[in-house]
Amino acid sequence: MEEEIHRYVEAICIASEPSQNYLHQQAFEYLTNLRQNANETWRLALTAFTGVTPEGNKYPESVRFYSLRLLDEFFDNRFEPLDEDSFRTLQQSLISYVHSEYVCGLAESNATYLRNKFSHTLTLFFLCTYVEQWPTFFTDLFSLIRLPESPSQQQFNRHVSLLLFHLISEISGEVADQTIKSARTFNPVRHTRDSRVRDAVRERDAPLINEAVLTIIVDGTERLTTLRKTTTSSPELSEALEIVDWGIRTFGSYAGWIDINLTITPITIPLLFSLLPDPNLAIRLATSTALLRIIAKGLKEPEDKLQLVKVLALGQVIDALESKTRAEQVARGSNEDEGEESYREALGRLLNVLGLELSKLTEECEKPEVAADATRLLEEILPVMLRFMSDKYDDTCSTVFPLLQTILASYKRCRKVSTDPLEESKRSFLVSLFQVIMEKMKWDDEEDPSDLDDDDFSAFETLRKDLKLSMDAVFTVDQDLVTNAVRTLSLQTLSAYRNGISLNWNDAELAVYLVYIFGEIVKTGGKGRAAFCIAPLVPKEKRREVDYSEYPLTPHGEMLLALVQSGISAFPHRLVAMQFFETVARYGDFFKIRKECIMPTLEAFVDTRGLHNPDNTIRSRTYYLFHRFIKESRNDISEELAVNLVQGIRDLLTIQVDLPTLDSPDDDLLTEAIKNPGLFDSQLYLFETLGTLISLVSKSTDQQASMLLSIVTPLLDELSSNLTAAKGGKDTIPILRIHHSIMALGNIAKGFPDYPSPVPEGYCLPSLDVFRQVAQAILSCLEAMNVFKHVRDATRHAFARIIATTGSSVTHLIPPLMANLLAQFEPSELVDFMNFIGLLIHKLQSELFNVLDELIGPLSAHITQLLNQPVTGTDDSVEHAETKRAYLTLLTNVMSSDLHDIFISDRNKATFEPLLISMSRLAEDISDSSSQKSAFAFLSRCVQVWCRPATAANGQPQGVPGFERFVYERLVPTAFVVLSSPQFNIKDGQMMVVLLEIGNFLQIVCKTRGQEAQDFFLSAFLPSQGWPPDTAMEFTGRLQDLDNKAFRKYFADFVRSSRSQASS
Repeated sequence: MEEEIHRYVEAICIASEPSQNYLHQQAFEYLTNLRQNANETWRLALTAFTGVTPEGNKYPESVRFYSLRLLDEFFDNRFEPLDEDSFRTLQQSLISYVHSEYVCGLAESNATYLRNKFSHTLTLFFLCTYVEQWPTFFTDLFSLIRLPESPSQQQFNRHVSLLLFHLISEISGEVADQTIKSARTFNPVRHTRDSRVRDAVRERDAPLINEAVLTIIVDGTERLTTLRKTTTSSPELSEALEIVDWGIRTFGSYAGWIDINLTITPITIPLLFSLLPDPNLAIRLATSTALLRIIAKGLKEPEDKLQLVKVLALGQVIDALESKTRAEQVARGSNEDEGEESYREALGRLLNVLGLELSKLTEECEKPEVAADATRLLEEILPVMLRFMSDKYDDTCSTVFPLLQTILASYKRCRKVSTDPLEESKRSFLVSLFQVIMEKMKWDDEEDPSDLDDDDFSAFETLRKDLKLSMDAVFTVDQDLVTNAVRTLSLQTLSAYRNGISLNWNDAELAVYLVYIFGEIVKTGGKGRAAFCIAPLVPKEKRREVDYSEYPLTPHGEMLLALVQSGISAFPHRLVAMQFFETVARYGDFFKIRKECIMPTLEAFVDTRGLHNPDNTIRSRTYYLFHRFIKESRNDISEELAVNLVQGIRDLLTIQVDLPTLDSPDDDLLTEAIKNPGLFDSQLYLFETLGTLISLVSKSTDQQASMLLSIVTPLLDELSSNLTAAKGGKDTIPILRIHHSIMALGNIAKGFPDYPSPVPEGYCLPSLDVFRQVAQAILSCLEAMNVFKHVRDATRHAFARIIATTGSSVTHLIPPLMANLLAQFEPSELVDFMNFIGLLIHKLQSELFNVLDELIGPLSAHITQLLNQPVTGTDDSVEHAETKRAYLTLLTNVMSSDLHDIFISDRNKATFEPLLISMSRLAEDISDSSSQKSAFAFLSRCVQVWCRPATAANGQPQGVPGFERFVYERLVPTAFVVLSSPQFNIKDGQMMVVLLEIGNFLQIVCKTRGQEAQDFFLSAFLPSQGWPPDTAMEFTGRLQDLDNKAFRKYFADFVRSSRSQASS
């Protein structure tokens, strides 16, 4: 054993020193093997922890700590009793260690982490042995606690007492703490074992444990009282504080799962209430937690719970303590005391749980007298709850949110079943609550939000959202209260500012914020224009003819009008200005009924309050909000105003290139700069807005063309000036400038309306010549720089938008565009490329025929090859699935746009059958239901197009001679193979969709080929599948006679019935 111990110790020492590379790995493997075989190696660990070296010293702390970890491994996975020899060895060694180290020694005073680890290890040993092998565990431990009688000494051994406290707390955590249990993987054997231990403790030792803990606490509090009279700081005082603190923590750990008659006694109640306001913070926090667990304990009878609440009288106690701690908080002023604030949080949580328990009694108890008493007690604590809610610290405020939501939910339920006026007491509470909510929604006026980190800023935004939920609930109960309160505060604040009265920035911001959220709160009013004015219902097509200024405003309309007229956008604080822009951009419909507000709002947007603000953060966000506002108000912006707006923002169009700081030297600077474009990402909204404004100058095509050219020319110059430097690829900035310029040109086109099809009479076309020039310039850049993926991506982006704006005007550029996009091609671009082709198909229809005719063959071959490759890894699987879906979507788009002749053209007819075979394989793949469904939909369309009989009623010839044989011999059998597969789970929603698509496919085959298909099913195919003649006759008849909806229902029921019969 000595040699083995020596090797073990040496391995741990080497493993603790990573610099010994080769030996470190060997040692690590050796120790890992020991832990994996803890059933055989635990004796080694026990010896190393409890024993001594040949020199008589303890083993190194690292060795002893690892030994405890190895013992943990042995105990933690053991759910069967130990053999008698092993148990006795462990029991005697551990008890001897406790006696030598805790009774007679210093309890590992130089290594507290070892002390804590040992208590956990001993807990695990207790869980393994208490029920069947060591029922006297607590008795044995208690025998070591009391010291010999001596008037100069304390009664109980401090070290053993603390060990007992740690053990009981650990045991409670293991057998009763739901947080700990939910954090580990559920093990039914462990669950059963823990339940048995919990029941055994209750039955055998709970009274003894409780008596011992309380006796030690009482002894500690008496010594504490004595010591505090003579000293404020001494080792003895610190030791007494530790005993009381850990004693109360321990009491709280088991208070929720042992008999309440043990924890609520004439001794415990005065003890707890004497410690709840104790000068020591740790003791106060532990006491509040203990009381929380007592009050939250589940009791069978509602009367017992009500009696518990009355006996404790916690509402009165918390009321007094809240007042006391609030006064202390006020006295501290700006000097924050985190400890004292954590105590207020603890009191808030305690009140919250008390209120929730009372709420359960009021809502769930069927005995009127109990519910009435609980209601009275609940109403008594509501003012205290509001005081916690109004605490200046948000963490304290939020402790009572669950109780508040429960109370408001109760009020809402009552409101639903009764139309009687709200009780005065409830209305009074709601009035007070709403005042608190609005005060808490306000920023701290001494706090500068720009100095807050993202987490603190986000925390306040989250608090506002939580408060708004409460505001929503109050609105449901009493709409007038909320509407009047919000309206009054907003209008008074905005009016004060308009009249030159000085305001705190946080008051101004709150007023604007309330206008912003009011539309979310009011869910009972009208939508659109009706949300802002009280007007008769007007048909949509006639709304532009109505003068809404004649109609009175709703409260929200009044607030928005006051917002714009107040000029508060000029308030000298960034949050107020930003909240103004957020609000006006959100409620675009208001400006359709008060058009006189558009101009002052646009002025605020364009000047130094918004787009020209020196603050980059404001400017960046305002670019987007301005875009949103223009998009909503475009129909009310005159040509003259549009021209002026373009001139007003022209100076903001210089492309902003920002280079990020790389996290790793392996990162690609160009890629990271594209992912994190900085201000340019917001600038794109500005370019799109420019397109919208220029499109409004439609009466004079020359003026529009001139304006558009004046905007795009600097961008085209940017392309040409950076092209030479970018080709080399060594300098990132020229490539970024080209990428950004192409993106900007695309977004200018995006701002124009989509090209109509057909073009209505009198429609003013955009400046097609300018867009042709832009498209040609982008294509020239692509030709020179197609080796750069980011340039290819930007080009697809720009062309998609230019084609959407110009229709077929740039169709002649698509062949060279495709050639250059495909000349340098990465697999990751394939999905985007197919989506791009789908967009072109949608916009250009038949004009894309020749391009697709050339493209579809090589593209299908390439994708088929990719899909046939084995899938390795998650990323590969995701890419494989996305490619498949994009390909099926493209093929479906081709068919639905009547471009299907490309599949059978002279160029592609040789690959037509392989394409169909590929589709049939996808239709068979049960592992991908989405693609299966799309494949069958594609095949259905193929049948409709190419399977028509030669004598069709419309006189059209059959698309592909012999295609029906392929349908009968390959596709129909494929459908039934899928349906009969054991993996096809009809209870799965996605597979049910596939089943319905298969039914649709079979019906299309039958109705397209007519009698021939009926004969095929009835006389050939179904008999070959072993179908009885009657079943085949019924199925074929339904296939032919029912409409699609009726057949789908029949088919689903038929398959479901057939599969259940087959399984039985």
